[in-house]
Amino acid sequence: MRGTIGAVPEDGSTSLTRAIALLNALGSPAATGDDGLGVVQLARLIGREKTQVSRTLKTLAEAGLVTRDPDTLRYRIGWRVFTLAAGAADQQLLALTPRVLRQLVARVHECAHLSVLEGRGLLTLMSESPGWSIQAVPWVGRIAPLHCTSAGRALLFDHTDSEVRSLLEGADLSAGGPNAPRTVDEVLSRLHQAQRRGYVVLNEEFETGHVAVAAPVRDFRGRVVAALNISAPKFRFGRSLPRAAREIKTAADQLSRALAGSSDESSPGDSDEERRRTS
Repeated sequence: MRGTIGAVPEDGSTSLTRAIALLNALGSPAATGDDGLGVVQLARLIGREKTQVSRTLKTLAEAGLVTRDPDTLRYRIGWRVFTLAAGAADQQLLALTPRVLRQLVARVHECAHLSVLEGRGLLTLMSESPGWSIQAVPWVGRIAPLHCTSAGRALLFDHTDSEVRSLLEGADLSAGGPNAPRTVDEVLSRLHQAQRRGYVVLNEEFETGHVAVAAPVRDFRGRVVAALNISAPKFRFGRSLPRAAREIKTAADQLSRALAGSSDESSPGDSDEERRRTS
């Protein structure tokens, strides 16, 4: 058993531990880098008999957890595993975000939010405000436009230009603050700039006297699934935007690593040394 990939001790249901070992093996670089693995290879990798492995693979295939290529007879992780992982990532996002928002608010002393793409707009799922702040507009549950909001722009980071044009087709681009983009080409130009920086900075695009920063949050597949943003009145927060941009990028990146199952367990903003390096 020593040195085998995905080996699991025989302490419980033999069939269950064998199934776990097989899924671990099929998720390893040896499988993903070689278009799957055959029964003989898998039996050798997990240290089990070929007949046992074959029976377990059949059961896993029936459950959609593995798939077998009809030509090569090699096995790969099934789509059902990715569906389960995506659901778990959503739960993780909702579980981890409140702490992230509280830490952001404690450092920048302004409102922080988590938003997701909803149709042709963005939906705010969570908000956190400083204890002394009176939030005039409750954002949770509201749909806001994509073209003139920081979170909206961050949610578009993975979209192609044609996809952005399709999303904004028919949108009222006359809405927004004095600096809002008025054409799709302007939206794309500002999106490209933000993509190069890795975060979004808005100055009176949503409404007069309003500034904001945002950064995308990615799941285990590396796809943008949400955005963190900080927004505040310009008179109070305008000079703090560069620092806030670093804070929001750090928080979003660490939340992304947590969703990807990274071993980095440090909480967003916990590292003073990291903040000093970015200052």
